[in-house]
Amino acid sequence: MSSHPLDRPVWTMLTTRQALLARGDRRAWRIDPGFGPFAAARDQGDEAMAALADLVRPGEHVWLVEPEEWPAPSDLVTVRTAPLAQMVAEAPMPLQPGDDQCVLLGDADAAEMAELALATEPGPWRAQTRRYGQFYGVRRQGRLAAMAGSRMLPGDTYAELSGVCTWPEYRGQGLAAQLIRQVMAGFSARGLTPFLHSYAGNAKAIGLYEALGFRTRRAMVVTVLERG
Repeated sequence: MSSHPLDRPVWTMLTTRQALLARGDRRAWRIDPGFGPFAAARDQGDEAMAALADLVRPGEHVWLVEPEEWPAPSDLVTVRTAPLAQMVAEAPMPLQPGDDQCVLLGDADAAEMAELALATEPGPWRAQTRRYGQFYGVRRQGRLAAMAGSRMLPGDTYAELSGVCTWPEYRGQGLAAQLIRQVMAGFSARGLTPFLHSYAGNAKAIGLYEALGFRTRRAMVVTVLERG
């Protein structure tokens, strides 16, 4: 197994800076289900794979983000796989004039955040997902039009940009770019390098990320498993 923290970001986050969210043991971990479905096994040996399966309750599914498709342990089945582009911004674009319209979101915004995320599906969203880290939003006529925030913190160096989404009627106004710059500025202020995962086939999103300073680091795969 590689030692780079981004090669196994879920395993790294749950064994380092976000260990308080981990459920399981040294053989396999999953994040607190209230935050999301992410999980990782130590390796593909029988012991670790059985431990991974034990973390999944009936009706649940888990997402594994790894360099290759992860095989399903006994008692679990693969319901979906998808190629990802893992991107890193070593020199993120700085804040621009007008970016100060981005506002920090909090508990009072929870319902609107969930509505936007569940409608636009930027990634898995659960009741506590907004508590991974800071989320910023832009409002139009009082409505939350777009948002972006942070998720995985694998090790001491990296922070993941996530939850980038905009209601369709507000797209094309540059809101996503403003929000991404705001989130990245927060990362940079804490000495963290931004990274993200995009579906590999989403050329429009990848083009935006490249314009904001991201470069593809490597190909990854998300494997979604559930109890059979």
